[in-house]
Amino acid sequence: MKKNIFLIAILLLTISYSKAQKSPVNYVNPLLGTATLWDPKDLGFVPTRRSWGGEVFPGSSLPNAMVQLSPVTKFHSGSGYQYEDTVIYGFIHTSKGHWNLCNVPLMPATGTFTPDDYKSAFSHKNESAHPGYYQVYLERYAINAELTTTLRCAFHKYTFKPDEHKKLIADLSMANERIKSWNIQQEGDHVFTGFQQGGEKIYFYAVSNHQIKNIDSLKSDKSILPVINFTDANKPLELQIGFSFVSVKNAKENLEKEMLGKTFTQVRNEATQTWERLLSKITVTGGSERKKGLFYSCLYRSFLWPALRSDINGDFTDMSGKVVNKGFNYYTEPSLWDDYRNKLILLGLLTPKVTNDVIKSLIDKGEINGFMPTFFHGDHASVFITGSYLRGLRGYNVDSAYKLMLKNATVEGTRRYVAEYNDKGYISELDVEHPVTTTVTKAAVTKTLEYAYDDYAVALLAKELKDTTSYKMLMKRTGNYKNVFDPSTQFMRGRLANGEWVKNFDPYYPYFEYMYREANAWQSTFFAPHDPYGLVALFPNKAAFEKKLDDMFTIPWKGYEAENFSGFIGQYCQGNQPDHSTPFMYYFVNKQEKSQKILDTIMNHYYGMGKDKLAYAGMDDAGEMSSWFVFNAMGFYPFSPADPKYIVSVPLFDKVNFKFSGNRGFTIIKKNKGKKISSITYGGKKVKGYFIADADLKKGKVLVIDTKE
Repeated sequence: MKKNIFLIAILLLTISYSKAQKSPVNYVNPLLGTATLWDPKDLGFVPTRRSWGGEVFPGSSLPNAMVQLSPVTKFHSGSGYQYEDTVIYGFIHTSKGHWNLCNVPLMPATGTFTPDDYKSAFSHKNESAHPGYYQVYLERYAINAELTTTLRCAFHKYTFKPDEHKKLIADLSMANERIKSWNIQQEGDHVFTGFQQGGEKIYFYAVSNHQIKNIDSLKSDKSILPVINFTDANKPLELQIGFSFVSVKNAKENLEKEMLGKTFTQVRNEATQTWERLLSKITVTGGSERKKGLFYSCLYRSFLWPALRSDINGDFTDMSGKVVNKGFNYYTEPSLWDDYRNKLILLGLLTPKVTNDVIKSLIDKGEINGFMPTFFHGDHASVFITGSYLRGLRGYNVDSAYKLMLKNATVEGTRRYVAEYNDKGYISELDVEHPVTTTVTKAAVTKTLEYAYDDYAVALLAKELKDTTSYKMLMKRTGNYKNVFDPSTQFMRGRLANGEWVKNFDPYYPYFEYMYREANAWQSTFFAPHDPYGLVALFPNKAAFEKKLDDMFTIPWKGYEAENFSGFIGQYCQGNQPDHSTPFMYYFVNKQEKSQKILDTIMNHYYGMGKDKLAYAGMDDAGEMSSWFVFNAMGFYPFSPADPKYIVSVPLFDKVNFKFSGNRGFTIIKKNKGKKISSITYGGKKVKGYFIADADLKKGKVLVIDTKE
């Protein structure tokens, strides 16, 4: 009896130890963010159509890789995958989690089908996803599909029923972008090659473990559908495919050097190990299993974009269409309007080499086009580069970057309405009698607010590089955000060219491009991350500012249904980026604990939403939504990403160990369970205020956050 009790005790200890040692990669659920919200309580309105969800993909990819190998359940819809869909059209090889890419869709098949009907039903009961691996059972064809990847290559493994004729559909006329041209051809008994030309031209070189009989073409009135037929063999069909944005020759070289000759299991295990090395740079202790799952899933999601575009030999196709080799890895542009706020800072902290190369890529594009590129709206490459430089990332030509940034700030090009902004101190809006959500004008308020912050970022770099004249000029413009503040309404409000305020003003109404960019007046009014105390000073007193913030988080959303607006706390919208720094604004009226209540509400309720617990409050936008969670769960956030410092909050976890490249790192410890921070110490010394410098964190000491109720 005693022996049995002893054995049971050992077993329980072993189980406990095993749970405690669960690795970060095993917490990740790549399906998180793929579901869509339908409940009006979650959305903030009664949906009449599918709302925009996280728009992320569940398939296989390595960090910032060229290849994202994932199922497509619907073309021209986000990443191509929606959790509520019930059919799969194939497996695509590029995805951002936006309305583009989804290149080179391939679909295994048997039997008969047509160019207009080859999709297969599937069930989530027979689907699984892990970092670097995806699996699903295709019911129509009775095929179990398994996928894994390297940086530039895809490995497909399809297990058919015995004695089935194996086919592969290559619908190269389809992607999430308009396809201009495509080609596929057989080269030898086991190889097929080709390209697909959409926004970019992507080449592929594929090797099969089965002999290829031929490539047929099924035709309909609408399309031509290539079908590859294989010789019969009672073993899984395996395809190893190299990709390149330069040539088929380079795609072949990528395949030979990254994957060819390896087994599926070997490639999958290497992918898992790659993710484990990255995710293990942050370890968390305490907190529920659910919170750890959310944390590591969000950390994983933060490192899928920007995507690699150079080959293993260093070749890439530049913005002018030339094939060049400049000795660095070339990447796509980040989603700068979204992820400059947090994701790119996280990228720099954990993968500085990638970040340096992303900046080199931006400079290369800028020198060809004449202006530093940006994304969608604003001029936030300036924030990204300045914030990276001031955090010690120096692996690029900063003078070249600064020259382009300064040109952006002073010459019409990347920035629009530069002359008016410089002359008036704001960008004027048009007087539209009956504006609606989709009214397209100048988004003048948002531009004014964002340009003021971008000016601040360029000014910081000007100061660092000893350009005093430009520094003074730019710093003077950083106060331009005040020029669109209307004291009578206490909102940022559009102004006409004559200086009058826009008359048809409803602070609750959301716009895409009238006065505001994807926001209403509430969501836009609290944006001045470079000057929060100056923003507070625009109000009669701190109490008035606090009251305005209280109203922001308590006055209900008015039920407007519009893309990019979902997941509300009062007027605050967690489902889109413009107001993601607003929860911290209570800090600047000495009410940090009120900020923490909002932060906790967001982390506890707005990730892992919906009936399947797989939805975000809104679109992830290439990792911004995910990175917001990661930073706040750890207890520090880049409130002003251009500045090399972080605002400290209460972590979700009792302890966080953070490792930079090499062996450097620091530790965060939370004391007690309260929301009010009573003291902050670093290395045993008290920190004044609520900010911690990046340089201090990199000294590798312990940050202790003490709290009380």
